[in-house]
Amino acid sequence: MFFYSNEGNPREPAHIHIRNAENEAKFWLIPRVQLARNDGFNVRELKEIHLVIEKHKILLEEAWNEYFS
Repeated sequence: MFFYSNEGNPREPAHIHIRNAENEAKFWLIPRVQLARNDGFNVRELKEIHLVIEKHKILLEEAWNEYFS
């Protein structure tokens, strides 16, 4: 999980990117965890990723806010 430091002007709402060797997805963190874009992950993988993001949503939001403040 990561975020780009130079993405959007004005900056987009809090979100993260997920990538493996072949695929990438983007998930919004607010107001709720939601898939924004998917390039290659299958439905099962997206469900697993979504669950992990939900589990760590507060930590991810805090990291986003700390980095961009």
